[in-house]
Amino acid sequence: MKIISNCWKPSMGSREGGSVSRTDPVIWHKDLGRHDVGEFSIAVAQANDPLEDGSQIESGPLSWSEATSAPRGTFVGVYDGHGGPQTSEFVTEHLFCNLKRFASELGGMSEEVIGKAFSATEDGFMSLVRHRWLNKPQIASVGSCCLVGIISDGMLYVANAGDSRVVLGRIERGIKQISAVQMSVEHNANIASVREELHLLHPNDPQIVVLKDTVWRVKGIIQVSRSIGDAFLKCAEFQREPLLPRFRLSEPFEKPILSAEPSIMAHRLSPEDQFLIFASDGLWENLSNEEVVNMIHNSPRSVRCLSSFGILKY
Repeated sequence: MKIISNCWKPSMGSREGGSVSRTDPVIWHKDLGRHDVGEFSIAVAQANDPLEDGSQIESGPLSWSEATSAPRGTFVGVYDGHGGPQTSEFVTEHLFCNLKRFASELGGMSEEVIGKAFSATEDGFMSLVRHRWLNKPQIASVGSCCLVGIISDGMLYVANAGDSRVVLGRIERGIKQISAVQMSVEHNANIASVREELHLLHPNDPQIVVLKDTVWRVKGIIQVSRSIGDAFLKCAEFQREPLLPRFRLSEPFEKPILSAEPSIMAHRLSPEDQFLIFASDGLWENLSNEEVVNMIHNSPRSVRCLSSFGILKY
């Protein structure tokens, strides 16, 4: 029995709505489609070769239960990979399945279900790293930011590990103007509160964050403080050969430097909530929340931009 309707998942060498062009930065897109609670569009632009990112939209039952009362809804994932495509590919294949499994076990969608799904996905990828370590040690330096949105029974859940972002477009009562409401917490060392959190977690490490070429980086290597993967900054067992020297730290660490724990929020959707934008930092580094919300509000069926993003309307 098919228990999930896959709204859109690209295949290599094909793209719905047009052929892939090497001169077109948007390597695939879906202009408009239906999901369980409204409409969606999605696009991916390639910023590196090979493409290290992943994204998915799933709509239908949000658990493995066959009962007619099983919750339905929509799942959105944006996975901004770095160091290689292995982590984002793994997350695309496993996170939603883990979410459905825990939703079935715990009786529906909740923040606990989402947290357990992230943890199980992280554990699964770490097992893969250990299995491939001797033959493909570079997999220990591969990771992915992970941004997830779930809409079910009128509730929006947003979970984020990394520096991708969700922004809500909301019509303000009375004045009929659109406003931009950020719905996610980001984990990037360039944010002062993130640096403070890292110093609190690692009080004996004065080099936990380093300013390098005007950019704050965790251990002088990576900007994000939370991710799936990046085993070399979570498990000291990988801080040795054959890992490349640039990923090996000068001093050992006793506890994970990065975390896979997402920031999770829940929001009851209202009639004023018009649409949601899910995007990696490639979009938000170039456009403000307000600019993107106004772009979509004014041109809801003809949006193009130079980053991977998804739009949900309901």
